[in-house]
Amino acid sequence: MSDDKEAQLVGVVLVSHSARVAAAVAELAQGLAGGDAAVPVAPAGGTEGGELGTSAELIAAAAASVDRGAGVAVLADLGSAVLTVKALLAEGDELPDNTRLVDAPFVEGAVAAVVTASTGADLAAVEAAAAEAYTYRKV
Repeated sequence: MSDDKEAQLVGVVLVSHSARVAAAVAELAQGLAGGDAAVPVAPAGGTEGGELGTSAELIAAAAASVDRGAGVAVLADLGSAVLTVKALLAEGDELPDNTRLVDAPFVEGAVAAVVTASTGADLAAVEAAAAEAYTYRKV
């Protein structure tokens, strides 16, 4: 992949109440995307002190770390993780421009987002792929 294409990839942030869950889902999504290290993915789990919870500071830092100018898709596990991302988006200056909170199941949506981002798709396509994961049937 050329440096130009790498620079255009959508970043993905995975927000969980647990640092271990966020990191594991990031690892799973990257692995199922072929281990493509070019896809910028960052977990943002737990609090700064390593406790269960969410941290606006960790989320903002993760979003900044994956921003390549093509947008940032943020997936959150539940409750206050969603509310924290919404608050950051409402503030308007805490997250990179073109950051979206994606309504998607956390694990399946993360995999779909990272796989789609790895193709060079734009933010709308990454968001749509992640949201479509709600329709995945298991039985």
